[in-house]
Amino acid sequence: MMGASRRARCVQGFAAILLIVMSLGPAAAVQPEERLSDPALEARARALSKDVRCLVCQNESIDASNADLARDLRLLVRERLTAGDSDEEVRAFLVDRYGDYVLLTPPMRPSTWALWAGPFLLLAAAVAALAVRARPGSDRAAHPHAAPLDPDETARLNDLMSAAPPGADERRESRDG
Repeated sequence: MMGASRRARCVQGFAAILLIVMSLGPAAAVQPEERLSDPALEARARALSKDVRCLVCQNESIDASNADLARDLRLLVRERLTAGDSDEEVRAFLVDRYGDYVLLTPPMRPSTWALWAGPFLLLAAAVAALAVRARPGSDRAAHPHAAPLDPDETARLNDLMSAAPPGADERRESRDG
């Protein structure tokens, strides 16, 4: 019984460590020398950086990326904030320079409709393709060159299928004899 309680304490300790690590969230790539001395500006910079896409990593924010370009963009954001730009002015500057793609959540406008609707359109196309394929008679649609058998061909096929394979009688005799 002593082993079971020790094992339970180990599992509890591991669970506690895992919970602490998970509660910390993703680690940011912001280096200490990048941080601004003004906590309010630094908080704004971090909030902006979490919504700006790393153009190297593409599915990661510049706040979490270790790429050199992400570091340059983090410094640029801080530079613009220090110069007195508002959050919207910084976003507008980045979009003017890199396009809507630089934002992890691009705005909804005609030029970005494909980004927003694309996944749903692909899902709808996949569902439609599966529905067409699963419908009765889809085998004929999949093989349009395969014509149905005429009565003579059907009779011949039935004869072939009911006949014993060649050499079956010899194999049966050798087994029996």
